[in-house]
Amino acid sequence: MTTAIVDPAIENFIADVVNIGSAYDLDGMERLYTADQTFLILTGEGDVKRFTRAEAFAEFRARRDAGEPPLSTEYRILFIEQQGEDAVALLYRRMSPEAPPVMYELRLRNQSGSWAVRGETVTPWPGAAAGSFLPPSKMAV
Repeated sequence: MTTAIVDPAIENFIADVVNIGSAYDLDGMERLYTADQTFLILTGEGDVKRFTRAEAFAEFRARRDAGEPPLSTEYRILFIEQQGEDAVALLYRRMSPEAPPVMYELRLRNQSGSWAVRGETVTPWPGAAAGSFLPPSKMAV
């Protein structure tokens, strides 16, 4: 059964996810994500790309190590639903003025009293141009 009252710690946790991740703070990110976390991206072509936690962290590590500027922390919580030790949050998110806005679905799990992200799904924001949710990389390819 869905609880009408949502743990207020979830909103603070989401702020940490956005702020710590946007700064490419991998040490901080370690405590925010479950070991089995997965990352799904719906492309503009309608395909779903799946990334493991290790793959997603590697992208953030590469951007950090290349000196990429931090991502924007622009977000808005659209909806949160909690069912016991699990919760789902939908966010409006924009990583950069150079990247289109997206909708993030965060799948959360409460582990020993602390919330953690067990999965993320990124979909194009309705009416926005499809494309990468991250700004173009400045790294040499």
